[in-house]
Amino acid sequence: MLTRQEHLDASGLSSEDVNAILDALAKVIIPVHLRFLWRPRLKDPADEMVLETAVNGAADRLVTFNVRHLAEAAREFGIPVMRPGEVWKEVQRRDEKK
Repeated sequence: MLTRQEHLDASGLSSEDVNAILDALAKVIIPVHLRFLWRPRLKDPADEMVLETAVNGAADRLVTFNVRHLAEAAREFGIPVMRPGEVWKEVQRRDEKK
């Protein structure tokens, strides 16, 4: 999905850039094993896996463009839902303080 043309156009990145970023992330991620199923919790069954991963991974936030579908259910577990742009601004503010 991240290499769809509309996403590349919006980010200004090439598919090679995106794949390099994903490769770097893959080297540092911690796998989350799903031990509990919270289904059904959402209207869109395709979103359930995202919520389950956030809950089981003890996420401190869920970053998605799909705030409308995930925010309410994530709040039940104490997980704030933010858009990528909001998180990016948070990172920039943190960097400015350093």
